[in-house]
Amino acid sequence: MGILLDRLAKKKLLVSDGAWGTMLQARGLKGGDIPEEWNASHSDDVRAVAAAYAQVGCDIVLSNTFGGSSAKLSKCGLGDRVAELNQKGASLSLQGAPDAVVAASIGPTGEFLEPLGDLTEVQMEAIFADQMGVICQAGVKAFCIETMSSLEECACAIRAARKLRRDIDIICTMTFAAGAGGYNTMMGVSCRQAAEGLTRAGADIVGANCGNGPEQMIAIVAEMRRYTAKPILVHANAGLPQLVAGQTVFKQTPADMAAKVKDLVAAGANIIGGCCGTTPAHIAAIKAEVDKLR
Repeated sequence: MGILLDRLAKKKLLVSDGAWGTMLQARGLKGGDIPEEWNASHSDDVRAVAAAYAQVGCDIVLSNTFGGSSAKLSKCGLGDRVAELNQKGASLSLQGAPDAVVAASIGPTGEFLEPLGDLTEVQMEAIFADQMGVICQAGVKAFCIETMSSLEECACAIRAARKLRRDIDIICTMTFAAGAGGYNTMMGVSCRQAAEGLTRAGADIVGANCGNGPEQMIAIVAEMRRYTAKPILVHANAGLPQLVAGQTVFKQTPADMAAKVKDLVAAGANIIGGCCGTTPAHIAAIKAEVDKLR
């Protein structure tokens, strides 16, 4: 059992952090900027985001490494900086949130496995291993593989993490959208398939992030809970996105999101945080409700 699972066993319910993109944009990140490059050029701002979430009592704080794979960074002309930017991103969260469990954010590669794409599973696993290896060297003891659509890609990432360190805690979450047949990922993975597939692949914690507000996440968590005994993490957006004056906004207030915590826990969630549009204020309100339930 790693540090994260140990903390969950002791506290029963945990609070994770909120959106990173939202916070970095508030500090000046613009469209076209590469968030991971900010680990080098705006280190104080990145560290401050981790610190802001730590200050409201998060048990888990992620890192600014979501798009840090060689597959992603190479498309931005930063392929030669994978080690630097991931190591810095992990270190900044460790510095900013010394009392939290830092779970390094690992996003999808943006590539497809054969036969839909050009990568073999061995090649995709190697892409994840390169990124995760330098993050492990920084001292991170957990990974949050997130916003995934393909179970096969999830399995590659989980295998890469497990081969690096047997004692590391692995979270893996998928992103669902509502459809005629219920909630499915972009690649057609249902909540049941996600729960069963991620459990089978060896994730320590499974769940859902992004794409939905807390109201929709209640149904997603309840469906996943039917098919797995693993702890479930949920990172909901601050409501469904709305287009206002050409900008995508998320309108749910901290109180709006906090009001759904009890229902999320009743549905089967063990760890609650936030995704797009959420801030430390949202997470503080969520934590207040979690503390009552503890």
